[in-house]
Amino acid sequence: MFGKLREKLKKFTKQVEEKIEEEEKKVEKTEPEKKPGLMERLLQVEIKEKDVEEALDELELELLEADVALETVEALREKIKEKLVGKKVRIGTNKGKLIEEALREAILEILTPEKKIDLLEMIRSKEEKPFVIVFVGFNGSGKTTTIAKLANWLRKNGLSVVIAASDTFRAGAIEQIEEHAKRVGVKVIKHDYGADPAAVAYDAIQHAKARGVDVVLVDTAGRNELNRNLMDEMKKIVRVTKPDLVIFVGDSLSGNAVVEQAKQFNEAVRIDGVILTKLDADARGGAALSISHAIGAPILFVGVGQGYDDLKPFDEKWFVDRIFGEE
Repeated sequence: MFGKLREKLKKFTKQVEEKIEEEEKKVEKTEPEKKPGLMERLLQVEIKEKDVEEALDELELELLEADVALETVEALREKIKEKLVGKKVRIGTNKGKLIEEALREAILEILTPEKKIDLLEMIRSKEEKPFVIVFVGFNGSGKTTTIAKLANWLRKNGLSVVIAASDTFRAGAIEQIEEHAKRVGVKVIKHDYGADPAAVAYDAIQHAKARGVDVVLVDTAGRNELNRNLMDEMKKIVRVTKPDLVIFVGDSLSGNAVVEQAKQFNEAVRIDGVILTKLDADARGGAALSISHAIGAPILFVGVGQGYDDLKPFDEKWFVDRIFGEE
């Protein structure tokens, strides 16, 4: 996981470390009368902007190649400079560890959204049931499977769930969500193909109200930026259902493209949270690093496998540990 991103950060660490060592040698030459042991205890070098600038230029290009969004790269660059430039390093200390710690802190700050969402707390604290979640995303992002995984997770946390089969556009979509729902023990509310998706969602909400169901998960047709009709239809679903959350489901293997997709959906209907699929197969890590920063919505879950239990609540520290190879 994230092997390519890890390599680039290690390269940056090595480059800055070498620059600091060059500065150390200059200091050592100006203090020949001091004994080595005393020198190591007393002498320090200050990390200057020039010590990190060249390495940052190279890292910036390599992060872009790793599908990290430009605005995220620029923000990360500034945070790394803030953490390193002006810092005093005692001669003889582990410089690589110091640089890695600065990188960790910078990445963690980029990943940590201003607003965090505790989904279970939000659902349980809502006075009037049901809690409605509308799922949006591009074709092929794994949205339908992800809905089933989340339904499974919610049920294991003691909540009742119903799914609205509001993808009445794609052939086989209703049968697909029904099969997934059957496997995780959840009811599906459906109409025929070609029916109004908003009406399906409305009926699911009424069903949940009548039976005291906790959560309604609304599946929608996969969109793309060229299909205005489907985008307008999605807006109608959101208007009719007045969801508590709109969740964007994106394929992390799509790299920077998934960030652009999220921006498009965020412009059409405000995105409250993100679920990234196929994170276990992602060698680059660019999408996960970029998406929350780009749209200002937190990553709620990540898909880490094919099974229904392979949906993991997202934790920024866990993600940073994976980047630096701590499995």
